[in-house]
This record gives sequence, structure tokens and C-alpha cells, in this order.
Amino acid sequence: MATPISLLLSSLASKSQQLARNERQMLAASDDGAMMKLIQSTHAPDGRFVDVKPILQVIVNVLHHTIPNIDHTMNGGTGHIDALDDRTNSSAIDGALDALAYIVHKICCEVSCKCSGGADAHAATMGILNMLSSYSWDAKVVLTLAAFAVNFGEFWLIVQLCTSNSLAKSVALLKQLPDILEHSQTLKPRFDALNKLINAMIDVTKCIVEFTELPSEFISIDVPPLSIAMAHIPTATYWIIWSVVACAAQITGLVGMRHEFITSTSEAWELSSLAHKVSGIHEYLQSLLRLCYQRIDEEKLMEAFEDFKRTIETPQTDNLKILLKIFRKEETYYLLNPDKTKVLNDVLRRKHVLLLISDLDISQEEIRVLEALYKGERVSSELNYEILWLPIVDRSTWDDGYEQKFLSLQSIMPWYTVNHPFAIEPAVIKYIMEVWGFVKKPIAVTLDPKGKVLCPNALNMMWIWGNSAFPFSSEKEESFWKAEAWTLELLVDRLEPNLPTWVSQQKVVCFYGGVQMEWIESFTTATKGVAKALYIGLEMVYIGKNNAKERVKKITGLIKEKQLSHAWEDDNLWFFWNRLESMLYSKIQHGKTIENDAIKQEVMTMLAYDGSENGWAVFFTGSDEMVRANGDKVLSSMESFDEWEKLAKQMGFIPALRKQLEGITDDHHCTRLILPENSGGIPERVQCAECGRPMEMYFMYRCCVE
Repeated sequence: MATPISLLLSSLASKSQQLARNERQMLAASDDGAMMKLIQSTHAPDGRFVDVKPILQVIVNVLHHTIPNIDHTMNGGTGHIDALDDRTNSSAIDGALDALAYIVHKICCEVSCKCSGGADAHAATMGILNMLSSYSWDAKVVLTLAAFAVNFGEFWLIVQLCTSNSLAKSVALLKQLPDILEHSQTLKPRFDALNKLINAMIDVTKCIVEFTELPSEFISIDVPPLSIAMAHIPTATYWIIWSVVACAAQITGLVGMRHEFITSTSEAWELSSLAHKVSGIHEYLQSLLRLCYQRIDEEKLMEAFEDFKRTIETPQTDNLKILLKIFRKEETYYLLNPDKTKVLNDVLRRKHVLLLISDLDISQEEIRVLEALYKGERVSSELNYEILWLPIVDRSTWDDGYEQKFLSLQSIMPWYTVNHPFAIEPAVIKYIMEVWGFVKKPIAVTLDPKGKVLCPNALNMMWIWGNSAFPFSSEKEESFWKAEAWTLELLVDRLEPNLPTWVSQQKVVCFYGGVQMEWIESFTTATKGVAKALYIGLEMVYIGKNNAKERVKKITGLIKEKQLSHAWEDDNLWFFWNRLESMLYSKIQHGKTIENDAIKQEVMTMLAYDGSENGWAVFFTGSDEMVRANGDKVLSSMESFDEWEKLAKQMGFIPALRKQLEGITDDHHCTRLILPENSGGIPERVQCAECGRPMEMYFMYRCCVE
């Protein structure tokens, strides 16, 4: 005959099974529009503020200390309570809970009553939502979770202490809890599922609280992604409370367990399904939270960008304010080379400063040439300027390799550098790229002692005119161009030390390039033969090809070995081609076109020759007579010298060669002009150096490793 106790236990087991069936039905129907309206109908906040963070910290302490002890107890461990890792101010907790203790107790009673009475999870959840109608959504979940933490914490305190504490043992006996240890292996899947669900509940609760703490000055609650998140928080709140009810039902079901309840697997399945759903909610909210932080970062970046823009466009008494804003607020030091001693920002105050901006691929040649200028005539009082290196890097791919590369470059720079690339304010990097136009090729922005930007890229004029262009202003650059003409000195500068002697001796000087050794041998041999026949002095200089360092080095060795001509070394080669590109970008920066600027046309022609794999040559005399041509034309002319020899003896070498070249028709040619992206911009219209027709524009991406 069944006893009253057994009948009660049977009734509890039956009600638990009914609860599980109700949960399965609600899992499929809770997210539709009608349910959302039902959830929203319970929400009538009265504006009261609840400081949920300290409460949530206590909840997390309770649950995170409880969960590991479940396995310990299930495995037969003795009762032991670890001291809580108290990271929260006790007075803050007391203050937060002082007015909320009653509502937490009320929720505890509501959950216990509903679960003991066999009410379905939905009804219990809606009852709690109605009880908490005057609270905000984050307060609803935190208070409900607090109630669960109280019940769950008390339950596991008894389970843990029942083997060592007589009071706990007596309470456990009345609740029939000692059977948990007896059936630990059977119950393990259920408690594993319970643990997963509790962790998921904590994650979602933290996420909801985090949404409420987002700074309203940088993100609006009415605009996606925050508006989307806020629309989903009521549903998330519903499922957290539902989960609390489901967990509480499991605890209630353990009171006076019967064998049928112990061996049932449906409860573990229900908890796992619920944990999967709550985890899915967390993943979705977390993705929205990431988007919110991305939006906040973008707004902060734009605010800092506009602030830096206003600062740099506003007249200052000195340059210090601008220099300070370049760096993150926590960064107050620069590293001074070569002594590597830390100095304060004001070391550059009221000085002309060149902001050298590059990535970590700045060439050794560029550093050496700039060092020669920096250490040269600069020491005079009229040329008192400093250089500050600002390396622009991709922080997302930064690793030890890049760190070592930065340190290596920093060690060879004899000017000021930042301590670390990350010290540069991200908003300043945005300004550098969007306003000053930095892409890949190094630039040097000139700041005068008052912080005024004199030129967005002074490197162009530094490569062309050196320190004579100081203070490196756009006005100074413009005045220099007005006085320039396309001459041998402009093309070669001081790269060829023998040039003054050759000019004084009235020799013809030929600069040629290309990477085809067969053409080089044929051209130099034929040209020397022409000079010999005309009894004129001739000097030939091989200047290679841009961005073909290893091939040019090999050819230079062969030229010297066979004594075909003079040949420049690495730094001179780099500087020659870089100066030509700088001339082009400088002209573009000042709005010059090929129609109204002869120098720009000649520079583009030279660069177009270099863009081809074929050779080319340009001839000068001391009187600045000049003629140039691509490799095929000039070699053909030299090899057919007998056709224009008489004319050369009458007119002179260069006029006769020019006339000969003009008579050569070239119906089939392919001219390429390759320009690296630069702050100076890319010319929209370019004429072919061979036929004068407009060239087509293509985009080319190149990675040349030699």
C-alpha cells in the first residue's frame, strides 16, 4: 500500500514530467510576434535606478564557486567551502541590495512555489515578469538571477556540508538529499547540462548589462546596431527567467527523489536544449555588442580626427600642442637617436619639424640619402630643422618579426623616432592617410615652429634641391620650379662627380638604361664607334632600371668587367629614379600638366622608358643640347651611322641624331609608364613618349622581391 510520502513523491515526479512537456511546447512558440507583445505588456518601468553591477558580481561569485563544487561533490568529495574571490566593495553591495532584499526574497518564494506546485515554466516566467514590471530589463534579469543564486547556493551548501556538519546533515535528511551522493553517476548528465545552462545564463545577463552601459554620446539607442539589440533584450530576458525556473524545477525535483525521476533522461535533454538556445541568444547579442563597440570606436575615432583637424588648422603659438596630439595620451616620450635616450615632447618645441611618415618597408637607400641631408648643411642656424619618424603599421598583424624590424630601422635613424608605432594616435593615422595622402611611399610633412603645415610632402623638393629648399614650404617649391629648365644638371644633380669636368671638356655625355645585356653591349659598342668617327669626346654612364636592384647589380658588374662604360652604384641609382618620380609628383602637386610644362613631359618620358624592358638613352652636351630615344631607335640609328654621318659632320652630333631619329617611323610600340601610388596623386592624362597619343590607364599591383 502506498504511503502518503510515496504518493507525494510520485506526484512531484509526475508534475516534473508535465513541466518538461510544457517546456517543449513553449520552446517552439516563444519568439513569435504575439509572444513579444505579451512580454512587452509586462514592462512598465517607473524610472527607478538599480545598480546591477555589484549585485551581478556577487551572483557570479556564488554560481562560479558552486559549479566547480558540483563535480567535486558528485565525485564523493568532502564538504569544503572555498573563500569567495571578493572583487567587489562590500559597502557597494550592501547599498545596492539594501532596498532589493525583499524583492529578491519574493522572487525566491515565487519560483519555489511555482515549481513545487507544478506550474508550467511559461506561467512562472510571466508571473515573475509581472512582479518586476516596474524595473528595467537589466534589473529584471539580475534580480531573478540573484534569487536563483540564493536558492541554488543554499542547496549546494547543504549538499557539501551534510557529511561534516550535523545541522546540514539533519536538513539534508529532511529534504532526502543524501541520495544525491548515492546516485551521483546517474545524475551527472543532468548536472552537466545544468552547469552549461547556468554559464549561458550568466553570459547573456552580462551581455544585457553591458548594453545598458554603452556611452550614449557615441551610440544612439534609436540607431542600429544598438536599436536591434534593445529590441531583442526583452526576449533574452524572458529566456533567462525561463531558464531560472527550469533550473529551480530541477532542484525542487531532487527533493525526495524516486528512482523513476533519477533515471529519467528527459530532464537532461530539456536542460541541454535550453542551454543551446540561451547560448545562441548570447552569440547573437555578443555579435551585436561587437558591432556596437565598433560603432563607438568609429565615433571616437571621428571625434578625435575632427579634433586633430581643428587643432592643425587653427593658428597656434607654437607646435607643441600639435605634437602632443599626434601621440596617445599615455605616451609622453620620444626616443632620441643615436643616443637612444628618452626626451620629453618639448624638445621639438618651436623648431622646424619634418614628420617622416613611412611603413616598415622604407628603404636603406632612402634613410642614407636623408641622413646625408640631415647631417650636412643643416647644422647652420638657417637650416635648423629636426626629423621625427612616424611609422605607420597594421596593428592587427603585428608580431615579433615586425617588432624586430621596427627596432632595426629605429637603430639606424639619426633623428627622433617614436618609442613604438602603437604610440601614434589612431585618429592621427587616419588624418595622415586621408588628408596628407600617405599610402605606401614615404612622405615628410613640414611643420614650422608655430605648427603650421608648410608642405604635405617635402621629400619631393628635398630629393630635387636638397637643403636649399628649406624651410620646405610649397611656396619655396613653386619658386624653385619657376627658375628651373630641363638641363643636364637638373637630371643628374650631383650624382656624377665627373660631370663638371666632362662639360668643361665639351664632351657628349650619354646616360642609358635597361636590363638586356645584349642590347647594352651592342649599343655601347656602336655609339663609341660613332664618336670615334666624328672625333668627339664621349662619356657613357649606365643608370640601370628602377626597382630591379639585383638584375642591375649583376649587369653593372658585367659592364665594369668588360669596360663598356661608367656605371653607378646602388644609392646613386635609387636616388636618380626617386628624384625623377619626385619631380613628377611635385609638378602634379602644383597642378602642372604635360601641355603647359616641358619638364614634366621630359620626366614622364624618362619614366616611360624605364617602364619598358627595352633599353633607352639620352644624350647631352655642355650647351644643354639634348636628344633621347628608346633602345630600338637609338641602336638602329647608331648602327646605320653611315646614313647620317655627313649630316652629323655638318650640324653636329646631337642635332643630326635628332633628325635621324625623327625619320624613323615606329608603327608598332608599347610604352608603359609605371608610377607608385603617392600623396601627390596620379596624373589623369598621360601622352605616349613615342607618338604623343593619350595613354590608357590600368591598375597594376606588384610585389617585386629580388
